[in-house]
Amino acid sequence: QAQLVESGGGSVQEGGSLKLTCVASRDIFSSCGMGWYRQFSEKERELVSSSSVNSTNCYRDSVEGRFTISRDNSRNTVYLQMNSLKVEDTAVYYCAAVCSDSVYRGQGTQVSVSS
Repeated sequence: QAQLVESGGGSVQEGGSLKLTCVASRDIFSSCGMGWYRQFSEKERELVSSSSVNSTNCYRDSVEGRFTISRDNSRNTVYLQMNSLKVEDTAVYYCAAVCSDSVYRGQGTQVSVSS
């Protein structure tokens, strides 16, 4: 059964850093694109960053240069290093695996940035 477990959220002041970690089950990590999205409210959700199986990475404009996604294939883990955090980055962050036949997501981790 596919499983994604996130950790690393928390509260920081503006300008601070956090690193999110997502450990995936091996059966999906090796064959699926991995990514992070965030949710500000029940309706508003956006993709933050993604990493394909061959580690081609993409970022939304608002986090480009501040966030870095990376994959550790030996640990079935994807990371999101978030630097220079802004108040507007406050959201629940979800890890997601986009596979050929399904999409999976983790339970989410709260990131709160204060001024």
